[in-house]
Amino acid sequence: MPFPGGLWWLLCCRQGFTLLRRDYGEADREADGEAEEEEASFELRAQGDQGSLEVSLSQPTRSSSGSERSLLVAEEMRSLIVEKGPGPVEDDPDALVKGWLQREVRGGMKTPWIRPRKYWFVLTPDSLDYYSSNEKGARRLGSLVLTSLCSVLWPDKQTYKETGYWNVTVFGRKHCYRLYTEHLNEAVHWVCAVQKVIDSKVPVQTPTQLLMRDVEEHCGSPEVLEQIYRCNPILRYTSSPLYAPLLPFPYGSLDQSAPGPRSYTTLRDEAVKLFNSLQQLESERDPVPLMQGILQTCLDLPPLVDEIYCQLVKQTTEPAAPGGQGDLHYWQLLTCMSCTFLPSPPVLRFLRFHLDRTESRFPTSEMAKYACFIREALGKTKGRECVPSLEEILVLMRRQEMICTVHCPGAPACSVAISSHTTAEEVARELVSRLGLSQSPNLFALYEQSRRREQPVASATLLADVLTRFENLAGEEREQDPPCRLCFKHYGFLDTDNVPRDSLEFALLFEQAHEMVLRGYVPTSEETLQTLAALRLQSLNSDFSTHAPFPRLEELFPPHVLHARLPPPRRRTPTKCRGVRLRAGLLAGGLWGQTLAKQRAERDQRLRGRLREEGASTMAAIVEKWKLLQGMGRPEAMAAYVALVQEWPGFGSTLFDVDLRASPVGAGPQRLWLGIGAKAVSLYKPGEPEPLDSFCYGRISSFGASDSSTFRLSVEDRDLLFETSQVRGCHPSFPPSL
Repeated sequence: MPFPGGLWWLLCCRQGFTLLRRDYGEADREADGEAEEEEASFELRAQGDQGSLEVSLSQPTRSSSGSERSLLVAEEMRSLIVEKGPGPVEDDPDALVKGWLQREVRGGMKTPWIRPRKYWFVLTPDSLDYYSSNEKGARRLGSLVLTSLCSVLWPDKQTYKETGYWNVTVFGRKHCYRLYTEHLNEAVHWVCAVQKVIDSKVPVQTPTQLLMRDVEEHCGSPEVLEQIYRCNPILRYTSSPLYAPLLPFPYGSLDQSAPGPRSYTTLRDEAVKLFNSLQQLESERDPVPLMQGILQTCLDLPPLVDEIYCQLVKQTTEPAAPGGQGDLHYWQLLTCMSCTFLPSPPVLRFLRFHLDRTESRFPTSEMAKYACFIREALGKTKGRECVPSLEEILVLMRRQEMICTVHCPGAPACSVAISSHTTAEEVARELVSRLGLSQSPNLFALYEQSRRREQPVASATLLADVLTRFENLAGEEREQDPPCRLCFKHYGFLDTDNVPRDSLEFALLFEQAHEMVLRGYVPTSEETLQTLAALRLQSLNSDFSTHAPFPRLEELFPPHVLHARLPPPRRRTPTKCRGVRLRAGLLAGGLWGQTLAKQRAERDQRLRGRLREEGASTMAAIVEKWKLLQGMGRPEAMAAYVALVQEWPGFGSTLFDVDLRASPVGAGPQRLWLGIGAKAVSLYKPGEPEPLDSFCYGRISSFGASDSSTFRLSVEDRDLLFETSQVRGCHPSFPPSL
């Protein structure tokens, strides 16, 4: 039965009053909530405030009494903002900026048929307030206290496209004001004014910071220090959760583009979450993965490094069971932190005092041994690119060194003991001494080597970071891919003619020349490549024999030469007609699609068969040349191999694949080889023996990395910019004489 017209009118009016009540009611609730926010805020002190020695603060929890919380809030509010009376809004002498703005309310931009209400906003040197109107005696609906921890976001163009309003976001401790205006210049004016007020505020300090300062000032008075620790539980171990960070962090959300693959909330929330993870660490049977996760969070969010150090110092100060399993887990994580991150000077001084205090109180305990190890590590740590690997964490938990395996072409692999602070240059120098290469004029370095690529390791790179990258890549690569490894090789050829043939260095030179041939870095004829492969067989197996072990063809001959013989795949021209594309898409899922897949499989099978035929014919030609080398010894075969490779003028240069932005030879190719040799820097077109251009070092005025992927070379009046993933390798490759 339909409703009478009067009843419909009554229902509509009631719904309208409900919407209005929600609108005004929410403003009242928000004002009350903001007052509660100030009551629940963690106590902050201005930097200039002088407190008593005994701060006597308890651990911040949610169960504090109402009277105690009100007292703290009253002190904080008096120190941060002057209480306002119900005076006229228009005549406020402290107002810096005032005007009408729209604030997001229930419904807001998600329901465009309900327009956001306008409020009268007033910015003062202490707060951002909003009122119901701009008339005299208007009721203040809310106030956001502005401190140095507040933040403001600039107007977002994307929000304007979606809503038609420019937004201004001001972050407080628990809430934020999202304000909207139709004019960009008005939004920018408000943002600049709020930011200026925030910048004018004195930095605030947490009780932990104040107590750290007191501990530093009275470090020579044992009685006073014991009183500080006894009267301030915030400095000691706690089994209760932490509801506020120990250090001040700015309010507001994080820039999610910075951390990387992991998503984070605010710094304050992440600090509390990390403390929960620390407490979970006490009962973990296998703490290594959790430790690595905590370290990764600190690497992604550097401001949290000091916070974790303070939390670990807190949890290792007067624990419930000193030297127990949970306590040692804290010390082990603190050991990993000391080998990965360096805290700020105030936290570093507080940490060193904590280490000295632990050693004096427990001189022969495991805690004292960890404290000694941490102190030594802090003197060497300079920052890491990667968090420690699982293997490194296990080693650090035992306060031991890692064993790193370095492969040497033509020689057995070497095992080197390294720490978290060992650089690639130090290991290369040790291997040069161990292998008797100290008198060689050539340069040596470590290389990261995999099936797909090979690149030198920069001299200042920490090998612990390289091993962590290997561990991460091992989880991403397929099972048939060989693992990444470190290799010790020639890095700069200053003299290749006078290397003794019976020396280890000549064996390294021979192996490196062979790697260059297989990777296609020696442009020569196919006939010469077959001769080089035969010389390689002679050096490995001596004279020809049907019973001699045969390596695979790709270990003797460059694979790209065989692939170049195959016909290029035919490219299908894209269909522009929409109807044709639609019919093709419909047919692709039926019988026609099965036919296409069958044709592709047959074509791939024919190409593989053709590749096997080309490989068999090439191997037969190599064997015929091998038979002609009967009676040649291994040293002679190696010398002949190196002599053939040395015929290319670019041999002896360190080659890098680069993309040239501005070509010095006019309309030359963009994909080039940058060869850094003993006498000059040359540019080669891949596959061509003669250089496109060459620059002696006397013509080079400067060089260096412009950014992480650009290498700059200034030659007289020209600047050459090369894009490459091996910028770190290019810079130190120049000879020492430059």
